[in-house]
Amino acid sequence: MEQNHATVKPRRYDSSRRRQQARQTHDDILAAARTRFLTDGFAATTIAAVAAEAGVSVDTIYKTFGGKPGLVRAIHQQSLTGGGPIDAETRSDALQTTETDPKAVMRGIGQLGAEVAPLVAPILLLIRDAATTDADMVALRAELDDQRLRRMTHNAENLANAGHLREGVTIDQAAEIMWTYSSPELYELLVIVRHWSPRRYGSFISEALGAHLIADI
Repeated sequence: MEQNHATVKPRRYDSSRRRQQARQTHDDILAAARTRFLTDGFAATTIAAVAAEAGVSVDTIYKTFGGKPGLVRAIHQQSLTGGGPIDAETRSDALQTTETDPKAVMRGIGQLGAEVAPLVAPILLLIRDAATTDADMVALRAELDDQRLRRMTHNAENLANAGHLREGVTIDQAAEIMWTYSSPELYELLVIVRHWSPRRYGSFISEALGAHLIADI
């Protein structure tokens, strides 16, 4: 009897679909965590509550993020990308290195601030408040403050290299001014307490930074 030697081709593994599903789960967890943290506060939020809202297991969150501090760190990092298809820092760098008009640079920085601050500032304020009782949040707050200052130093160096920086203003001084105007506390005062719109807040940032940093603006 003749044997059938036809072979069955193995099914191709769809790795792209698996990655997409993993990314969606990751985003669902962060969205659920943001909601719970900003609604209930850091201390009152539990991993179990986040898992239930995201529709995943508690173990999945611990394996991916390592607990509540890791979740907060990931939410912060995600928020820095802003709302566009290209992350905000990449757009900011492109603006600062290609735009020759310093007024346009300041307007762009203000617009990016209006886009990113509503996402980032509430998380930084959450960390600030949690740091009064949680040692992990004390460390995370210090780390993110330093990270923000390094970013503002990078921005100040871009301004200086482009010849936009006002005479007599050093890179360190410019970085500290930008660090202050990007603080969550300023956003809290103007947007949360005084109910400014993000657009008005961004315009204020643009005008204030221009007045302090840019020559003849």
